[in-house]
Amino acid sequence: MKKLLLITPPFTQLNTPYPATAYLKGFLNTKSIPSFQMDLGIEVILELFSSKGLQAIFSTNDVQLATTNCQRIFSLKNEYIKTIDVVITFLQGKNPSLARQICSGNFIPEASRFEQLDDMEWAFGTMGMQDKAKHLATLYLEDLSDFIVECIDENFGFSRYAERLGRSANSFDELYQHLNQQPTYIDTITLQILNERIEEIQPKLICFSVPFPGNLYSAFRCAQYVKKQFPKIKIAMGGGFPNTELRDLKDKRVFEFFDFITLDDGELPIELLYSSVCQTAPVEVLFKRTFLLENNEVVYKNNATQPDYKHSEVGTPDYSDLFLDNYISVIEMANPMHSLWSDGRWNKLTMAHGCYWGKCTFCDISLDYIKLYEPIAAKILVDRMEELIAQTGENGFHFVDEAAPPALMREVALEIIRRKIVVSWWTNIRFEKSFTTDLCLLLKTSGCIAVSGGLEVASDRLLQLIKKGVTVEQVAQVTRNFTESGIMVHAYLMYGYPTQTVQETIDSLEMVRQLFEVGILQSGFWHQFAMTAHSPVGMFPEEFGVIPELNDITFANNDIHFKDKTGIDHDKFSFGLKKSLYNFMHGIGFDFELNEWFDFKIPRTTIAPDYIVSCLEKENDFILKSSAKVVWIGGKPLTSTFTKSKKSNSWEMMQLIFHEKTQSFDIIFEKDKGEWLMKTLNLIAVSNDKLLTIVQLKEDFEIYFDDFELFWFSKPIDKLRQFGLLVL
Repeated sequence: MKKLLLITPPFTQLNTPYPATAYLKGFLNTKSIPSFQMDLGIEVILELFSSKGLQAIFSTNDVQLATTNCQRIFSLKNEYIKTIDVVITFLQGKNPSLARQICSGNFIPEASRFEQLDDMEWAFGTMGMQDKAKHLATLYLEDLSDFIVECIDENFGFSRYAERLGRSANSFDELYQHLNQQPTYIDTITLQILNERIEEIQPKLICFSVPFPGNLYSAFRCAQYVKKQFPKIKIAMGGGFPNTELRDLKDKRVFEFFDFITLDDGELPIELLYSSVCQTAPVEVLFKRTFLLENNEVVYKNNATQPDYKHSEVGTPDYSDLFLDNYISVIEMANPMHSLWSDGRWNKLTMAHGCYWGKCTFCDISLDYIKLYEPIAAKILVDRMEELIAQTGENGFHFVDEAAPPALMREVALEIIRRKIVVSWWTNIRFEKSFTTDLCLLLKTSGCIAVSGGLEVASDRLLQLIKKGVTVEQVAQVTRNFTESGIMVHAYLMYGYPTQTVQETIDSLEMVRQLFEVGILQSGFWHQFAMTAHSPVGMFPEEFGVIPELNDITFANNDIHFKDKTGIDHDKFSFGLKKSLYNFMHGIGFDFELNEWFDFKIPRTTIAPDYIVSCLEKENDFILKSSAKVVWIGGKPLTSTFTKSKKSNSWEMMQLIFHEKTQSFDIIFEKDKGEWLMKTLNLIAVSNDKLLTIVQLKEDFEIYFDDFELFWFSKPIDKLRQFGLLVL
């Protein structure tokens, strides 16, 4: 019997578990606290999308076939029931030979989602059969999802459930009303699985991790069921949603469902809850950032004096108990980064707690998860990577940082290369100038495959107002560095920021068009600015020219409705921005006039058509920083010597021949300089823990020779720089 049960309620991702419970379980292991975790969402999905589950759906008495699409799917129900199990196993990676049948065009039934295929034939030329089959199978599941939404449960979604009830819910009234209605079809499946697990585990404390609004309703419904069926079990809620939205909680009805709601880092709060609920010996009841009901009033208790655990002390995430082999890998076509997000299973880790920048005015920088910045040592992080590879059998990693620190990324990359482990990884960054050509090449060599970062509003005035700390020119140069090293780049894009003019929106679109046209951006996503309560804009709206809608807060408080004093209707730009971006991502539409993307009149752009190209042509003067570290990530060369003669003089020369993975090359030096270089390459090899600096190389060189700069900027060294001689 494990006294503590950790649950992620429906729904988050299909392809990989949301990491919060794995993080907590890993911490609890360090305290010898036994726990069990479950991703209730994937278990519900697998129950729903099975032959048994579809039979039950199609047999539901009150199915209303209101659309021709639903009528078609219902008419083909036997085909869906026949194929669903093998399609799911294919998407789980267990039945790859099914790809040929799926691609045959006469195996899986097709409804409205397949109507887009004619417009997407361009994509299939770049896809292998497995990926094409995954995409077709994804459309097949989306057809079934449409049927469920239209005919069974309007709140269903693969990565969210009843999300509307959790969004901007300043009052608990609407959610409470829904919870007092009969459980939905999805609820019934959820609660049945939950009941079986509780009977099996017999927990004393259940902790629900609720990351998003789309998990909130299910968490409350599950808690309601536990209160009724297992009244002795105590129930807690933590996670991203309460951390950001429930900081002003006042409604005592919430505690009809939960005994405790904790805020911010969950390790110490959950340890204290375990001590008070599960220990047999009496303990003094201490709480860390916890809401509870006391004397019929909502109170917030933070009476534990113990400090939170450091990032290095929380242990390695533990994915045991989760059905890792049963997650579903799907392929979405709209966006390369979204495809990366949903295809394949990723181990989740964090390089640094919080954000090292912590200044962006749209971000929740007042909250601990942003403002408390604490990186971890690279060696500890790579230790955790190796532990997770051994535990899960997966070597893909998604670092879920707010913004991964460049210096730490460099050290992690060096440590990965030194240990000769093979991994693929991606993360979120800021497009800052630290990402030089050399650093990007190092990251690529270590297994970095993609980065995402906020370009936000591609306008220097607004980037300054946002306090982003970058310029469009800088973003262009950094995305070029990543792209040329072979790392995919995704940009988060924003429109409707306070004081943004129509002209700036159109100019921002032109900037984005040029970034895609020159090929230094591969993926992007436009989102409309949302004002949150814990961001500088939300806390000081008068400084940003917005008028907030003030509501009485008794439940959730994050998104704030507001009026922009400019009076511009930013909503109307949404379709044109997203349509144009979709085309740019797929390499088309660059020659369209910008007004062709909109069905209303817009101003002409004021951005020069070669603006981004001109940014890339600006080369900063190369200055040797004495503190810069030099590392060689290439192989050991073969050498040969020969004599070079000219009139009465002759010189002994050395040829260094390098065989890299894709090509070979050679460089030639005078023998004594060639021997110095051979010795130096050994000293600066990536396998060495201690790297030499430029000034150390210069001092050593000038013991034997004159003019280090002349040597360093020579053509042979320039060739080495292209193949792995890096200055970091």
